[in-house]
Amino acid sequence: MANPSTSAHSAPSEWVHLTSIPFAGGTVERYRLPNGLLVLVHEDHSAPVVTYHTWFRVGSRHEKPGKTGLAHLFEHLMFNETEGLKAGEFDEKLEENGAESNAATWVDWTYYYESLPKERLDLAIQLESERMSRLVLREPQVASEKDVVANERRYRVDDDVEGAASEVLYKTAFTVHPYHWPTIGWMEDILAFTPEDCLNFYRTFYAPNNAVVVVCGDVEATTVLAEIAKAYAHIPASHIPPEDIQPEPPQREAREVTLKKPTTSAKVYVAFRGPAFGDADHATLTVLNEILFGGRASRAHRILVSEKEMATDIRGWVSTFTHPGLYEMNVTARPPHGAEELERELYAIVDAVKTEVVSQEELDRAKARLELSLLQSLDTAGGKAEQMGFYETMIGDPAGAFRRLEAYQRVTAGEIRTAARRYLQTESRSLVRVLPEDEDPDAEGEGEDESEVAE
Repeated sequence: MANPSTSAHSAPSEWVHLTSIPFAGGTVERYRLPNGLLVLVHEDHSAPVVTYHTWFRVGSRHEKPGKTGLAHLFEHLMFNETEGLKAGEFDEKLEENGAESNAATWVDWTYYYESLPKERLDLAIQLESERMSRLVLREPQVASEKDVVANERRYRVDDDVEGAASEVLYKTAFTVHPYHWPTIGWMEDILAFTPEDCLNFYRTFYAPNNAVVVVCGDVEATTVLAEIAKAYAHIPASHIPPEDIQPEPPQREAREVTLKKPTTSAKVYVAFRGPAFGDADHATLTVLNEILFGGRASRAHRILVSEKEMATDIRGWVSTFTHPGLYEMNVTARPPHGAEELERELYAIVDAVKTEVVSQEELDRAKARLELSLLQSLDTAGGKAEQMGFYETMIGDPAGAFRRLEAYQRVTAGEIRTAARRYLQTESRSLVRVLPEDEDPDAEGEGEDESEVAE
């Protein structure tokens, strides 16, 4: 697998070597430049390819009311024009050299990546350095991407049943924390962005001291570090203000919203208040989620889909947020079954794990599924880079996935019941109930159709 051949002591003099951490049969080496840029290098000479990730510690939680969606807008702006690249030239250069690239924005982070032949790694380094330091943010560029994002919001949220329901669920579950607003932003904010808004955001958050670069693949660390230093060392660090986020207050009563949408089946979106990703309870709830929703042998699938034939789709997950998040459960009804009936059955499944101890067979199966998922994610250089970048950005440990796996293996049936009792409480539950437009909500006693929170 990985076969590191360069010692930490041979790094160019500009770099401070921080740590060497075992990772996927090799090591991940952590280095830092004087301007704060953190670089992770994992050598894997099994194939002549390399993946180059750039993670920024900025997401929608770093926005302010009235400026929602800026982090996501930047995901688009970063592919536009720089002082050295015309609009579209970034993608053209990568495509001409056989590279793949993309980006993602979430509540706590934004990342960009390129996967390319090892001999063209220099291109990724040059392009990422260019757009970190010389992005053009004038009115034509900003206006163009605002239009793109506004259209994206229309088809992914406004005109999409699941997107709209998810947005309402977060708006319902969070009242003051920035997780309250959608990553894509509110439409009125998107349309109101100015070049000055974008420039201030860029100068604050798109800086080397707020970034993590991950290099994974068929590389020699000494060569890579020299090239990165040449491309990035001149970029100044920024002043990143301390976070001023009001904690979400405890939820004391269940909240409900009913939506009428163009769908043929009722849908139920449930969220319980959950722990932060770094909390020890997060691993316990993740194992519980596998027992409830992980595959055809899970409790929810067996009861709702196979035995009672009430549902066609069931999903559950624990949000991986820096601050306390949600444990979400989504279920789609099989007609003629309705939302209220589905809710009762789902809550019965949830209540059972608060009173009963899960079986050893269920526990072993859940842990095996989680282990397999991790191992499969490490099959490629891109998968390894994503794991390293995510865990470094979230908890400061690029090999955190393996620590996470160890935490899963330590979870006991008793701890699962304790966590279920702590988090799956009726008073901390939020519900978005989606009904077909032609369905009479009073038929199930569900009240009026308005997107208002009932507490």
